[in-house]
Amino acid sequence: MPDLTHFIVPVTLTFILAGMVKGVTGMGLPTVSMGLLGLVMAPAQAAALLVMPSIITNVWQYATGPNRLAVAKRLAPMLLAIALATWSATGMITSGSADEAVTGLGLALIVYALMGLTRYRLKVPPRCEPWLGPLIGAATGVVTGGTGVFVIPAVPYLQAIGLDTEDLVQALGLSFTVSTLGLAAGLASHGALHVDAGGVSLLCTVPALVGMAAGRWLRQRVNAATFRTLFFAGLLILGAGLALRSVLA
Repeated sequence: MPDLTHFIVPVTLTFILAGMVKGVTGMGLPTVSMGLLGLVMAPAQAAALLVMPSIITNVWQYATGPNRLAVAKRLAPMLLAIALATWSATGMITSGSADEAVTGLGLALIVYALMGLTRYRLKVPPRCEPWLGPLIGAATGVVTGGTGVFVIPAVPYLQAIGLDTEDLVQALGLSFTVSTLGLAAGLASHGALHVDAGGVSLLCTVPALVGMAAGRWLRQRVNAATFRTLFFAGLLILGAGLALRSVLA
């Protein structure tokens, strides 16, 4: 890990903002964190900081729901594929050039933002889940291993399989937890996750939880649709900025 002394303020503000988005929408912490931290450090370094806040907040999100066993059983093939693919693909974010990783991160944010802004929703019939779930998991793992972003294509898929609201929130928390564990294992196997990085990552959990508490308070006072539109518009701008910056560098 680099000396983070000069990054204390941007890192703290990033995790507060990312936690706030998660508190309002139920997701967005890894996406916002990776996008904003990608402006000031390499994606592999940002991913190392993300590990503990993501694990703690997403385990909590999954564990507080009512149907833990049923959700885990239904998603097991996809989750196994996510874990294996993320672990095996993490070399892309650690061994590739920083410019390539930033470009990939920017493109992932752009795709996710466009899908959110258009509000296009796929429909996946139950008969397709046994074979489509592992494919989606493998694709998600490759994207995670290359960019540190967990959402594409797992989130659109989970929104398409007919989960009710509570189960969807749990499914997102479980999927993000498995992605984070796979990413952490991959970073460690490539020497990019050290003890000191784990300690700093644990400290980053504090502003993330503060942001989540603020987000839950804000959720009762803002229009959710308006907030989501602003969130995805901001991601689109951020993703375009990252992609263009790395291309023009």
